[in-house]
Amino acid sequence: MGILEVKGVNKRFGGLQALGDVNLSVQDQSCHAIIGPNGAGKSTLLNCLVGKLIPDSGSVMFDGQSVLGRAPHEINQMGISRVFQTPEIFADLTVLENVMIPCFAKRDGAFRMHAIESVGGEVELREKAEEMLREVRMLDKRHEHAGSLSRGDKRRLEMAMCLVQEPRLLLLDEPTAGMSRADTNSTIDLLKEIRDTRNITMCIIEHDMHVVFSLAQRITVLAQGTPLVEESPENIKGHPKVREAYLGEAQV
Repeated sequence: MGILEVKGVNKRFGGLQALGDVNLSVQDQSCHAIIGPNGAGKSTLLNCLVGKLIPDSGSVMFDGQSVLGRAPHEINQMGISRVFQTPEIFADLTVLENVMIPCFAKRDGAFRMHAIESVGGEVELREKAEEMLREVRMLDKRHEHAGSLSRGDKRRLEMAMCLVQEPRLLLLDEPTAGMSRADTNSTIDLLKEIRDTRNITMCIIEHDMHVVFSLAQRITVLAQGTPLVEESPENIKGHPKVREAYLGEAQV
């Protein structure tokens, strides 16, 4: 039994079958990658994992509790954080203020707009945010406005905003999308460090196979909304079903 269990999930959008009888088990303190061609259902599945979409049938359980139909702050309280494909930050606030906001949200039990107005007034939360920025190697940029950061630094900031909430499960939606190779490698190193030091469970959607094979212990391949293969990285490479899904023809 994994910490994240997806059983028999189906989702249609009109006449389109986005997900078809998806079963997925993510083990605690592991990194599990979900890959597949464009339109394979990866983002739809991720949205089901965070309760943003409710499947037509099936269940999504995290640590024995259903995530379906829960509000975003309830998902966070369960111990699930998400890094989006396009970093979601408060561009007009400083880097430090961005990381302090989730601290208020965690303490209050739900996101409060007054948290934005009151950042800077809590010494303990400020120290916690600074420690988180030190961990992602952005403490020297804590007073910069978030909107002025590079793509790679915005991604690091978003990770800090997630990790300061001390999640048990971190969902990453193409965390290296739009990055240079140098920023991609730096992000891989950071995620490895987070994985190894925090003993956190990660579920990652990614097109860059260099990222996938650098991080994941298990890989699920989706095609047309249906899981084809779930294997270790070593067994995924050259697998005929994977080759067919990506190249359109089976390996001879």
